[in-house]
Amino acid sequence: MDGKTVATLIVTVSLALVGYLVKYINDIAIARRKDTLERVNLQLKNLYGPLYTTGRAAEIAWQAFRSRYRPGKAFFGTQPPPNDEELAAWRLWMSEVFMPLNLRIEKTIIENGDLIIEQQMPECFLSLCAHVAAFKPVLKKWQSGDHSELMSLSNYPNDLLKYIESSYSELKRKQAALLGTLREKAYV
Repeated sequence: MDGKTVATLIVTVSLALVGYLVKYINDIAIARRKDTLERVNLQLKNLYGPLYTTGRAAEIAWQAFRSRYRPGKAFFGTQPPPNDEELAAWRLWMSEVFMPLNLRIEKTIIENGDLIIEQQMPECFLSLCAHVAAFKPVLKKWQSGDHSELMSLSNYPNDLLKYIESSYSELKRKQAALLGTLREKAYV
């Protein structure tokens, strides 16, 4: 073989190796994006999506309740205190609307906590679970006719919906970016 043939062979083999290496690196990047997209999809489907819809439904229901009962002032802790009709409405709405929604949120968190975005469980998730647990004895008392207690010993986390909406939006943006990137790569 002459030098020209050897040089051509070396260039051809080198280009083939470089092409293979570029394709390999690209395939790894696409696989990582697909894995990330799969995780984001699971987070949205099993955790943040259900939390978002349930949390928003609870917020809308709360606003409807408050627009009808004691609007413009705190339900408890203001003068005059709630009357018997307002307290009956409170117990009904807590039993039939808010607690079932809170239980759904609690179940979603417990069953899908592995899908949280952060390394640590968000404090608002823990607070919601504590609020629900502490409200269960109150509901039991109501069922037996004892209306001496009206509230959970653990407060509802005021920042829960803000956290859920923020996380949901962040994941939707990430999902859209990953889908766009993967579609672009599919055509390359």
